[in-house]
Amino acid sequence: MTHLLHLDASARRASLSRALSREFAETWRAARPGAGYTYRDLAADPVPHIGEAWTELCDHVLAHGITDIARYREAVRTPAQREAWKTVEPLLEELVAADVVLIGTPMYNFSIPSALKAWLDQVTFPRMSLAGRRFVVIGARGGAYGPGTPREPFDHHERYLRDFFKGHFAVEDVVFVHAELANARIDPALAHLRDEHDRSLQAARLRIRAVAAQ
Repeated sequence: MTHLLHLDASARRASLSRALSREFAETWRAARPGAGYTYRDLAADPVPHIGEAWTELCDHVLAHGITDIARYREAVRTPAQREAWKTVEPLLEELVAADVVLIGTPMYNFSIPSALKAWLDQVTFPRMSLAGRRFVVIGARGGAYGPGTPREPFDHHERYLRDFFKGHFAVEDVVFVHAELANARIDPALAHLRDEHDRSLQAARLRIRAVAAQ
């Protein structure tokens, strides 16, 4: 059965990225009655940062050439590693069970929220593959970072995630949808760009509905 893992990373409860990721999830689920669905709020229920015991698990996986995700638990040997594994195991189970991983994330300081980075660190081990899955990233950015814009070189949001999913997870099927210039809603200095933001938001919603219904 098809399964969607839905993650939100915004620190704002009423955020644009949350609203857009929810719209995707609702459209996706409506098109697939009975499909599985798991939701995790990485801001409200934060994943802890990795510690030394996690690095030991990672070293063991690497040293013994373990590439089967189901075998990662074999790396657990010490009490500290067992505690680390208690955090990792449910996160990995959710990820592996998903056919589609939906991530709603704003851009913070040119990159991703630390809540999302903590999740990525916990679920990533050497040479693991999630090939065959689709990742959909719904982003909201305060400025404009798209192709051809002056701030395109500062986009370490989409670029980082695209490189991460391909480089660590061997995932080729990644879709990004962004609503740009969200700060035009609140920043008087960007008020003249409100119409441009509205157009970006409308385009994002149309794209979300199209991708979710595929």
